[in-house]
Amino acid sequence: MDNCRYYHGTKADLAIGQHLEPGFKSNFGAGRTASFVYLTATLDAAIWGAELATGDGASRIYIVEPTGAIENDPNLTDKKFPGNPTKSYRTKHPLRIVGEITEWTGHRADQLQAMKARVAELAALGIEAIED
Repeated sequence: MDNCRYYHGTKADLAIGQHLEPGFKSNFGAGRTASFVYLTATLDAAIWGAELATGDGASRIYIVEPTGAIENDPNLTDKKFPGNPTKSYRTKHPLRIVGEITEWTGHRADQLQAMKARVAELAALGIEAIED
């Protein structure tokens, strides 16, 4: 995982040099306090994160650097995509924002609507999107 570019998709308006840290409201699920910060090495996964994040702000994708150890994200790797093809990770350490991707193409409207419907269906069943 060394020499890899990592991304974080969100609706939070942040600045270069700021840190994303655990202990704040999660971008997903019921909005409980997050024990981890999530990152990915694929732009597509970051786009999903930005598009599905809660909040009223614009979808944003930041380039981030981990400041400590990262681990596979069990929300995706163990349950949905064995082997971690989405290159999704999490950490209890801050992520330093080092850049922002300002030009990216989101998913097709039908794909996004289908994913939002699935997330809503899971929420109605009481299934939390984030596993700590």
